[in-house]
Amino acid sequence: MGLFDFMKKKGISLAAPVKGECIPVSEVADPTFAEEILGKGIAIKPSEGKIYAPADGVVSTVFPTGHAVGVTTPEGVEILIHVGLDTVQLKGQFFRTLVEENQQVSKGDLLLEADISEIAGAGYDTVTPVIICNSSDFSEVKCMAGGQVNVGDEVITCAK
Repeated sequence: MGLFDFMKKKGISLAAPVKGECIPVSEVADPTFAEEILGKGIAIKPSEGKIYAPADGVVSTVFPTGHAVGVTTPEGVEILIHVGLDTVQLKGQFFRTLVEENQQVSKGDLLLEADISEIAGAGYDTVTPVIICNSSDFSEVKCMAGGQVNVGDEVITCAK
């Protein structure tokens, strides 16, 4: 450790919440995500329907329809995981929520399950944006550009 290493920005690492193909959020077929209106992030084309906590934190939001969940880390990173596009219209069909608001979670805890094949069969895009809703609170948000990811692989880092 060098003399001035303590001055380096410490990054907050976020893991892939689902296994699949990581793509830039700009490629998501929904302008709310693609134009980063909700914040910076990535998207994953899931190969399975188990969604895990990308970091330690508190469940800040659980959508009643089960299609999305929010987690806030101890460092204040507000993460939104949104399974599919327009999937709120399914009114909870094909989703099973396993957590509740204000619940403490650890990185890798199972948050929700989604039947990806049924969702796709119903005509919905299953791409799953992972968004830092308070991106502007960080000096830097680095996002993985693409490639296959497994649950737990680092996909986003944030620096204060």
